[in-house]
Amino acid sequence: MSDAIRPSHYSFGGIEPIDFMHAKMSPVAYRGFLAGNVIKYISRYEHKNGLEDLKKARYYLDRLIKDSEESEDGSKQRLHTTEN
Repeated sequence: MSDAIRPSHYSFGGIEPIDFMHAKMSPVAYRGFLAGNVIKYISRYEHKNGLEDLKKARYYLDRLIKDSEESEDGSKQRLHTTEN
């Protein structure tokens, strides 16, 4: 996919930087990175790239929500298995 949010050069080398970061960073650090980008793009959208920045904020927010849901599901699953 090549667009302003995920340009094709991000996947050069077989892995996108954000996927590499997800694999290598602690969950807390990764979610902090995502949340920081949401704040960055929301804060500047009226002064820099308008709609494009809102879409970038949504991209990072969607990833943050997905990661948080997966973490929550994993926590519930671990809790369930330790109760048995």
